[in-house]
Amino acid sequence: MNEEAESILVVDDEQSITDFVSYSLMKEGFKVDVASNGEEGLQAAMHKHYDLFVLDIMLPGMDGYELCRRLRSKTNAPVLFLSARDTELDKVVGLEIGGDDYLAKPFGVRELIARVRALLRRGSMDAQQESTALTASGITLDEDRHTATGENGPIDLTPREFELLAALMKDAGKVVTREDLLREAWGWEYITETKTVDTHIKRLRDKLSAAGFDPAIIETVRGYGYRLRA
Repeated sequence: MNEEAESILVVDDEQSITDFVSYSLMKEGFKVDVASNGEEGLQAAMHKHYDLFVLDIMLPGMDGYELCRRLRSKTNAPVLFLSARDTELDKVVGLEIGGDDYLAKPFGVRELIARVRALLRRGSMDAQQESTALTASGITLDEDRHTATGENGPIDLTPREFELLAALMKDAGKVVTREDLLREAWGWEYITETKTVDTHIKRLRDKLSAAGFDPAIIETVRGYGYRLRA
């Protein structure tokens, strides 16, 4: 097997799903490990590097949402949620707690592989980007070190809040639509849900306020999106 192949952890309590997903991914050349519950999946992630996680939401004990939250404290590797429920609320919740994509059961091999490759491709592009520093409105972001600083020192941001602020800073003074923010911060190209952006903007404003900034530095442009004051 190719030693450079990406490693994927599949966590699902239905053996028929793990057999199907793992076989389909291995056939495409990926290295695949399987876990049957959240605790087992978390332990696997603590002892091995994975390039992507495929998580069922309805797991016994620790569900997929909680597992994703815990993984986010360790890694920024993409998370693809699997669920038998295909509702807007499920997708929004998944995005808000750090997920990157959502695939409703039942699904076909081609769709699964396409989603996995898209997430891995984006992750690879992010990792290969040159180190750049963004400065706007008294805030400096170091995209290589993933640090944010202001006049009063470091600004404590989650990875998603960091990406959201970076997207606004890259177009400081201009309106950025919710759809564009989702594409920039989450990498979603085909979503219709935008409520999660509003939730994260509120949290980002709270973090900026705690760091001594006027939360109104991020302006709401009704009907369009948000703008960072230049």
